[in-house]
Amino acid sequence: MSINKKLRTAVVGVGYLGGFHAEKYAVLPDSELVAVVDVDRERAESVAVRLGTKAYTDYKDILGMVDAVSISVPTQCHFDVARDFLLQGISILLEKPITTTLEEADELIRIAHETGAVLQVGHLERFNPVIMALEGTLMEPRFIESIRIAPFKPRGTDVNVVLDLMIHDIDIIQHLIKSPIKRIDSIGAPVFTEEEDIANARIQFENGCVANVTASRISLKSERRMRIFQSDAYITLDFQNKKVAIFRKGDGEMFPGIPNVAIDQRELGQGDVLKTEIESFLAAVAGGTEPVVTGEDGRRALETALRINKKL
Repeated sequence: MSINKKLRTAVVGVGYLGGFHAEKYAVLPDSELVAVVDVDRERAESVAVRLGTKAYTDYKDILGMVDAVSISVPTQCHFDVARDFLLQGISILLEKPITTTLEEADELIRIAHETGAVLQVGHLERFNPVIMALEGTLMEPRFIESIRIAPFKPRGTDVNVVLDLMIHDIDIIQHLIKSPIKRIDSIGAPVFTEEEDIANARIQFENGCVANVTASRISLKSERRMRIFQSDAYITLDFQNKKVAIFRKGDGEMFPGIPNVAIDQRELGQGDVLKTEIESFLAAVAGGTEPVVTGEDGRRALETALRINKKL
């Protein structure tokens, strides 16, 4: 979508992830990056100089200067920062998890509806091409197995592994299944931090589908995979390498009574998922349309993550 007038944009919190957000806003043709904000003045100024914009240490200083912002601050600060922008009618792309409590999420959703501002939650994997490749393939999944593991990094440890990593797969699975949850069982353990660093959850849905979800931030390698089983196919998704494989019954038999397997393998190219996410956000702001990942979606994922945490 083309935007006639550039949107005035900013990023609040330009640490590791926020810095990438700022880089995208700085080069997108429909965006004018007018500010970056960080409580660390040196960091803010360094990013601002590199991207040709202005640096601030207090986000309230830019409330009257922007149309849309990305918010990438610690989770405990999400509500206060997001609320102040939404109350001014400023659209926000808020990193996940949406907030720390459901009550806070409900309040942000209410304000966004009242002011007409766009509230998009940063569940980045929704923009991964492997999810888009499922169009027309996914029917009625009966079992889903997902694994998301990564080496330990200090960033993100303000929350446990469920809210840090697993919540990505929670959002995807609930987006695909579209059925209420019947039961959750989970187990986890802290290893390097005081919060759980590895966790597994078994989620049973009302429609009979079961999801087995594992997340770890203490592994030696990175891996983001999902396997989906349905009556007519077995589907594997590799989020990291952008690959999809679909296995179905083929023509003929490999053994008497055993059909051949038809395999459809696709390599989708790495692309730039964060850029796609931000472009989608800006298009929603410009068009006044609902974002791909709504505040309600973010709340739903948070509610499930909190239910998993309660069972740990």
